[in-house]
Amino acid sequence: MTAATTVDVHTHYVPRGWPDLEREVGPAGDWPWLRVESEREATVMIRSREFRRVQSDCWDTEVRLADMAADGVDVQVVSPTPVFFNYARPPDQAVKVARIFNDLALEICAPAPEKFLPFCQVPLQDTEAACAELDRCMAAGHLGVEIGNHVGDRDLDDAGIVEFLQHCARVGAPVFVHPWDMPDSPRLGRWMAKWLTGMPAETHLSVLSLVLGGAFDRLPSSLRICFAHGGGSFPFWVGRMDNAWHQRSDVVGTSERPPSAYLDRFSVDTVVFSEPALRLLVETMGVERVMLGSDYPYPFGERPVGQVVRAAGFLDEADRRRILGGNAARFLAVSETAGAA
Repeated sequence: MTAATTVDVHTHYVPRGWPDLEREVGPAGDWPWLRVESEREATVMIRSREFRRVQSDCWDTEVRLADMAADGVDVQVVSPTPVFFNYARPPDQAVKVARIFNDLALEICAPAPEKFLPFCQVPLQDTEAACAELDRCMAAGHLGVEIGNHVGDRDLDDAGIVEFLQHCARVGAPVFVHPWDMPDSPRLGRWMAKWLTGMPAETHLSVLSLVLGGAFDRLPSSLRICFAHGGGSFPFWVGRMDNAWHQRSDVVGTSERPPSAYLDRFSVDTVVFSEPALRLLVETMGVERVMLGSDYPYPFGERPVGQVVRAAGFLDEADRRRILGGNAARFLAVSETAGAA
């Protein structure tokens, strides 16, 4: 990538249809399927329940390229929509589902490989199967992997998940962590509160698990891992977590150092929507750990992509370019010419 290449590290896809999962995988119940309403509109369904309305920007290369051109984005990292993860399924079923969607992702990205960098999904509930699917996908053309922030009650410091992350470091696969499967309750059922409060909290908890669970102490520093949505609420509360670590080290975690000492072990995207929040993010994480993200093409994403970074008065041009693309080039370890206009 050139110094001026703009890279969006947080986008999603939905294929325009996929095989009947009950027939292909097994009669396990609530498999997602796509109700196609027109050439441009569809709805992801869970049995008879509407999960999410989507449009052709989820699967249509030309639509995505036009939106990228309008927003000044040269390259998208294209990751699964988390509803496809299926971590609660038996591993053999989750492997089949992952293969189906990973192969469809390659088809979506194939028309413009210099513009679209696919990230795969894996059956994270089974470490051996997850490592095998990652290896298959990396050989087939995927550049990295998106994982959910937990598997049931197993957080990212779980021994099996840490083993998978160690494998990612060995094979050079960058990891993008996306919150999913948020808790539900009547209080969270209003105003899409699961997305507005649950997602930031889920990400916060999972970064904290890598720190206080001692996972970062066991993982190699070569692991490249990025958390969605600005790291959730974690960056805002680093001081509170440090205070707890120092004051109650008898009960707060097993990490060798306080939480603030691990900020150089992970990156975050810029999906925070305001300049004051971006300033806090950059001041807390360091400019080298913040990368452009949008959550494209979903309604809670940022459009035009990168508008907060481009307008941020506290950034000089060198730091702005690092956030818009330079940091992503290092995170993705791609050719310096990839995606250049």
